[in-house]
Amino acid sequence: MQALLKDIAAVVGPGNVLTGNDVTQRQVDWMSGASCRAGAIIRPGTTAELAAVMRLCHAARQPVVTHGGLTGLVHGGEAAPDELVISLERMNAIESIDPVGGTLTVLAGTPLQRVQEAAAEHGLQFALDLGARGSCTIGGNIATNAGGVRVIRYGMMRQQVLGLEAVLADGTVVSSMNRMLKNNAGYDLKQLFIGSEGTLGIVTRAVLRLHPRMASERTALVACPDFDGVAGLLAHLGRELGGSLGTFEVMWRNHYALLTEESGRNTPPLPPRWPYYAIVESLGSDDSANTAQLSAALESALEAGLIEDAVLAQSDAQRQGIWNIREDIEGLIQHLAPLFTFDVSLPIPDMPGYAAELERAVQQRWPQGRIVVFGHLGDGNLHVTVSVGDGEPATRRAVEQIVYAPLAELGGSVSAEHGIGLEKRDYLALSRTPEEIALMHTLKRALDPLKLLNRDKVLAAEE
Repeated sequence: MQALLKDIAAVVGPGNVLTGNDVTQRQVDWMSGASCRAGAIIRPGTTAELAAVMRLCHAARQPVVTHGGLTGLVHGGEAAPDELVISLERMNAIESIDPVGGTLTVLAGTPLQRVQEAAAEHGLQFALDLGARGSCTIGGNIATNAGGVRVIRYGMMRQQVLGLEAVLADGTVVSSMNRMLKNNAGYDLKQLFIGSEGTLGIVTRAVLRLHPRMASERTALVACPDFDGVAGLLAHLGRELGGSLGTFEVMWRNHYALLTEESGRNTPPLPPRWPYYAIVESLGSDDSANTAQLSAALESALEAGLIEDAVLAQSDAQRQGIWNIREDIEGLIQHLAPLFTFDVSLPIPDMPGYAAELERAVQQRWPQGRIVVFGHLGDGNLHVTVSVGDGEPATRRAVEQIVYAPLAELGGSVSAEHGIGLEKRDYLALSRTPEEIALMHTLKRALDPLKLLNRDKVLAAEE
C-alpha cells in the first residue's frame, strides 16, 4: 500500500494523504463515536484528481470507501485497515446558480445547509431538509437518496437531482450534468448512482433543482386522541391545505413525554397526556392568507374530533421549540443509551398495530425495555428507538429480528431513508425480491467488477 500512497500523493499532494493519528482521530459514526480504521484517507480536490486516484486504485486492486459528512446511521462509512477512504471534504464549492432556470450546480462535498443558504440568497429554496443539514453533504444525500421532513411535498433527494457527475471504479468520469426538467434522451443514468450508497460510483458534482422560496411558513403542534385521528387529520389537511401542506411529522407519546416532562429537556407546548402529537407546517406566498387557512383547517379538525388541542407557533423561537422536541436525538441518546435505532417504512394504516406489537414483544423479552417512535408519517416513514439495557451485538440481532420480521408481511421496508450500508445488508431480502437483488448484483458486476467501491455494503458477497 505504501507504494500506492506515494503515487496517490503525487496526484493530490502529500498533505492530502492522511495516515496514522490523522486517520484514527476521525470518527466514522457520530452515534457510537467509532474511529476510522482505514489504511489512509485521500482528499482529492477535483474530479480529475479523483479519477486519477481511482485509476491507480483500480490498477492496484485497492478497495476504497467514500466519506461525505458521516451522518449516516447504517455504518456505510466504515473502512477496514486494508481499505482507503476517499473523502470529498475539499470538493465543497457551489459552482453556479441559475435563478431563471431554477438550478444550482454544486460539488459533492458541500454541506446541505450551504446549499439551502445559497438558494435563499436568490429568493429560492432547496427543498431537501433534515436535522443533520449542517454536517451532511450533497454527495451523501445523493448516495443515500435522503428524505427528511418535506418529502410529503417535494419528494426525496431523487426528485431534487437533475444531473450529476460520477467517477467509476476504474477512473472513468461519467458526466450527465443535465439542467433541464425534461430530458428523455435514452437511459436516465443518474438514477444508477442516486441511492446506490457509493457502491456503483463516486458522485462528484450535481445539478440540483430549486423551488420558489415560500414567504410564509406556519407551524403548528397538535394532539390527537387516537391513530384514527392522526390518519384522519392527514387526509383532512391534504384536502383543506392542498399543495400548501409541507410537513406532517408525528410523535408517539413515548417520544413526546420523554423529551419534555420526563427529561426536562424541552418545554411542552401541549401537555403530554394524549397518545399522538403531530407537527404540521403550511407553506404559502402570503402570510396572512396562509395563517388563516391553517387556522381554519385546525379549527374544523377540532370540530370533527380529529384533534384534542393545537398550538400555532407565533414566532421563530416558538417554531424552533416545537421542532426541538422532534429533533432532540441527543436527548434520546442521553436517556436511553445504550440504544438501537431503526428507520422503517410501512403502510400508514398498519403503523399503530406494528408499533404496539413491537412494544409488546420488546417488553416480553426485556421487561425493562422501552421503545420510542416518531417519524415522517405523511410519507410512511417511522423512526424507532429501542432500549433494552445493553448494546451487545447478540442483543442487537435479537432486537433487529423483532423490528424487521413483521415488515415483510406488511409490504414495508427495512430502510425508508437511511440506506442499507452494513447494518441492514442481511435484511435486504425482507424488502426486495430475489429477482431485484439479482439485478442489483448484475449492476454491481457491470460497473465495479473488482468490487473496489464500498465493498460488502448494501449487497452481501456473491458465493
